Amino acid sequence: MPLSPVVRERGRLVAGGVAVGSVATPILVIGLVVVGGFAPLAAAETAFAFGGLWFGLALLGWAGSVASGRAIEAAQERLGADTDWTERRSRRAMARIVGFGAGMMLVAPVIGTVVG
Repeated sequence: MPLSPVVRERGRLVAGGVAVGSVATPILVIGLVVVGGFAPLAAAETAFAFGGLWFGLALLGWAGSVASGRAIEAAQERLGADTDWTERRSRRAMARIVGFGAGMMLVAPVIGTVVG
């Protein structure tokens, strides 16, 4: 059974964030080891925590967009504020950031296992 276009589009949003987070994790770990003087395992644990922070904040932001998005859009329209913020674009941005955090949280333990 083929996937619907909506599911594919949403999957691409999250997968793109996962890819960026997966690439950023080794860079962060190397930077923490070289510049910060962290032990490799501690750097991997810190990268995992950093990814978890992004994941959690984006999940909270996504829920906030869903819960109050229409009210914010209505307030903008009533006040005549043309900020260009929309609920849909906010949810899309939060989905990408969730993917970024998830990518970091998936790759960091692998790095920790290899270097630990």
